[in-house]
Amino acid sequence: MSDGAEERLVARRRLIKFTGASLLLTVSPLSQAAAGRAAGIVAVRVWPAADYTRVTIEHSTPLKYTHFLVKDPDRLVVDLEGVEFNGVLDGLASKVAADDPNIRLLRAGRHKPGVVRVVMELKGEANPQVFELTPVGGYGHRLVLDVYPSNPPDPLLSLLDRKEPSPATVESRTESRTESRTASRPEGRSEPRSESVAENRREAKSEPAPAEQKAASRSQGRAVVDRLVTITLDPGHGGEDPGAIGSGGSYEKNVTLAVARRLKAKIEAEPNMRAVLTRDADYFVPLQARVQKARRIQSDLFVSIHADAFVRPDANGSSVFVLSESGASSSAARYLAQKENAADLIGGVNIDVKDPVLARTLLDLSQTATINDSLKLGKAVLGEIGGINRLHKANVEQAGFAVLKAPDIPSILIETAFISNPEEEKKLNDDAYQDRMAEAILSGIRKYFAKNPPLAKSRLARLD
Repeated sequence: MSDGAEERLVARRRLIKFTGASLLLTVSPLSQAAAGRAAGIVAVRVWPAADYTRVTIEHSTPLKYTHFLVKDPDRLVVDLEGVEFNGVLDGLASKVAADDPNIRLLRAGRHKPGVVRVVMELKGEANPQVFELTPVGGYGHRLVLDVYPSNPPDPLLSLLDRKEPSPATVESRTESRTESRTASRPEGRSEPRSESVAENRREAKSEPAPAEQKAASRSQGRAVVDRLVTITLDPGHGGEDPGAIGSGGSYEKNVTLAVARRLKAKIEAEPNMRAVLTRDADYFVPLQARVQKARRIQSDLFVSIHADAFVRPDANGSSVFVLSESGASSSAARYLAQKENAADLIGGVNIDVKDPVLARTLLDLSQTATINDSLKLGKAVLGEIGGINRLHKANVEQAGFAVLKAPDIPSILIETAFISNPEEEKKLNDDAYQDRMAEAILSGIRKYFAKNPPLAKSRLARLD
């Protein structure tokens, strides 16, 4: 081979080697991206509740999916396209507890190349909703599987299942003396009926009239409740929506549920009062669903419980807020309302499901009167919680909170303390502080009813 031919051959080999390296550099990132898309499932979370069970499949990039229902047994089948089976999907079976109200089991496997099939076996007939959520907060893309039972639990029936409290009565001296005489009377003997009736009549003359009893109760700051009243307690956030997170790792959703449970127990120990929680476990409830539940059971009051957070850790104190239709009372109130109203974005709401009833009720002319009553309730509660913690603001504030928009129920939102403040975060996790906060809220409710007795209603809530 001539020298010129050999040089050309060497040059050609170098060119091929350089081109191959260039191709390698060009193709490799694409291959890595494709591999990243294929292994995009990063987490699966399950949130069981009697109302519904939510399964959230979080993935790094958008994916295509199809779903359908199968009978005998009832199953929801979801096919995920462009997804590789990985350890997260392999562990699905362990995500479902045996006592899950709606899901019997959950499993996943390779259906065909590039397609993973997720099978959810249901415990009965259900109305599943499958929808996507775009990245928000600390979450990436999410595919949400909400399983609603065909016969959901009725909040009215849950109230009726509990023993209904008897009407509150002011203790009668006649009744107490008669009972004491009866208790001390030897067995087998009874007083002559005429003598007992005559004595009861004489003692009854000295009894104050019902109106006088009510006036005396009001003067002593006690609630005057002539019928059974229902108070809806709303622990903020829950499930996919943790709320604010303290520097010590505390979740607002856990603190609010703990305080609400304590307050519920205290309310139900009161004569003629009962309480209902919008959520009684760690799951997400859309804001409008919280309002709907309160209206469905004809609540007399709505109390939403939260633990505030701010960009500065030195912010501290407790606050009470009510709805405003004409703008926020301060920039801080506006900021808080915007943050709380964003809970639906973080918790995840299916925007395809519309609620025309809520939109209609927001135009109700009774809203102004309800806000006035809410201000009275807020002032009474603020005065009481100021006795156990510094107040962030001395007055009840107002802003456009979506969760306070029931047009016919006095509603307040309580910020128990700043979970973003290290010292107050410790308080919020303290059992004694939680109990004092619950007692203060109840004391404010009592004072509100002492000055604003509930209007007459039927003894049991009804469905309209």
